[in-house]
Amino acid sequence: MGLTLYIGNKNYSSWSLRPWLAMKAANIPFEEVLIPIYAGAADKQRILDVSPAGKVPVLTDGDVTVWDSLAIIEYLAETFPQAQLWPQDPASRAHARAISAEMHGGFGGLRRECGMNIHRPVGPKTLSDEAKENIARVQDIWTDCRQRYAGAGPFLFGTFSAADAMYAPVVHRFRTYAIAVSLPVKEYMKTMLAYPAFAEWTAQALAETLVIERFEAE
Repeated sequence: MGLTLYIGNKNYSSWSLRPWLAMKAANIPFEEVLIPIYAGAADKQRILDVSPAGKVPVLTDGDVTVWDSLAIIEYLAETFPQAQLWPQDPASRAHARAISAEMHGGFGGLRRECGMNIHRPVGPKTLSDEAKENIARVQDIWTDCRQRYAGAGPFLFGTFSAADAMYAPVVHRFRTYAIAVSLPVKEYMKTMLAYPAFAEWTAQALAETLVIERFEAE
């Protein structure tokens, strides 16, 4: 049996984007199953049937079930070491894991106020001080990485890594809500937006027709 990744709507599900992008970038073959989120009891039960947590994404690999985006990426990194989802240098790998964990557990203001909504018309909105602080911190993280690893390539750690996958939804958030960013951040965003796997997800998200009203209200 191969890998199956259960994901939510591509327009809204930022957590689904992360492992999907990592697998695409690493050329790891998998079956994709999209289960609409917040679309009714039947779809909720479909998610519960594969994960007791009741949320997507979920990865299944035979008898193994892994939920949570970062846990899925770690499982993939261990199962497919040749994919080099984390930097090979121990210090760089620790750095990548630290900022990925920070993304995983933080930035609540940015998440609440600037939800991923790829088909939303680009434009700013009024943000809280917490969200603004989150935005500044993300920019500091990206700028620091680009200064350290620019010689190795255009991504956070030179070549594409799990850290880029973990921060990918923020690229959309910054674009969608017309966040003012520094030049290094703008260049990194251009790199991500042009990345084939990222562009593929974006195109498929824009093609979706299901609208979830709770995510449209601002």
